[in-house]
Amino acid sequence: MKELDFDSGSMEATEDFLSSAYTPMRVGGKAESTRTRVVRHAAGGLVVDRLSLDYTMAYDAGCLNRVCLVSMAEGTLVDTTGGAEEVFGPGDTFLLAPHDRPYSGEVRSARYTITMFDPALLGQVSTADGPVALTGARAVSADANRLLGSAVAHVRDHVLTDPDVDAHPMLVANAARYLASATLRALPHSAQGGGAGDGRDATSRTVRAAVAYIEENADRDITLADIAACVPVSPRAVQYAFARHLDSTPLAHLRRVRLALAHADLKAAEPGTATVTSVAMRWGFAHSGRFAAAYRSAYGRAPSSTLRA
Repeated sequence: MKELDFDSGSMEATEDFLSSAYTPMRVGGKAESTRTRVVRHAAGGLVVDRLSLDYTMAYDAGCLNRVCLVSMAEGTLVDTTGGAEEVFGPGDTFLLAPHDRPYSGEVRSARYTITMFDPALLGQVSTADGPVALTGARAVSADANRLLGSAVAHVRDHVLTDPDVDAHPMLVANAARYLASATLRALPHSAQGGGAGDGRDATSRTVRAAVAYIEENADRDITLADIAACVPVSPRAVQYAFARHLDSTPLAHLRRVRLALAHADLKAAEPGTATVTSVAMRWGFAHSGRFAAAYRSAYGRAPSSTLRA
């Protein structure tokens, strides 16, 4: 895991750091104090930065080449890209800028979180065939804003701060896709509708092939696109097939298979050689409380009870 802690009152040093950490940019500010602090945790292409600025800093920046989500805790961020002003404040989680366009604005005495990931993940978690573009900065509703903010907090507080995260690449990959999925649920985007062929391909044969692939590859970092390609049909057709024949989704079935594998590991573990947390992380479950709840729902007991037995 990459960790970084920048703390400076120099505007020149701040500009150099931000240009190396994000994209080349020019910054400026007029205040008695111009202290900037950035704390970064990063692993497997996921980046979470906590930023604190005690002054107003203007910026003019190039393309980020990554999806960049901002969650405001205090203060204000004003986006001035294209000449218009869009103001974001505490509680807002939003897209800072399209990944392939320059952007500008100012941060006014703020504490906030920046979370970044590869734009290609949007296409991987979508049911669309091909790339997906985000078409708006704000969430489509207050509930969607809360959903996206919770997803950012989960990655920030339960995934990237774990000191052993580098030992569990599946966990990081799952967290990245979870964040990408939450982004598509919350923000407007280009993937809409479906083709007529998707419904025709949503057959029991599609389900059987997809289930077999999932069960054979649950120990690998597989995506919805991988599952669809094994049939082969479109990702949306796989979603339709699981909904029609199993009243479920492909990724929900993958989680159940991995939960069963975690159960087997807990049963087989020698006393003192494993922990519930290590087994959960091995199978991509980052949040120990949610893992325990899912395990109890499936097996009628706490995972720690299985481990002790």
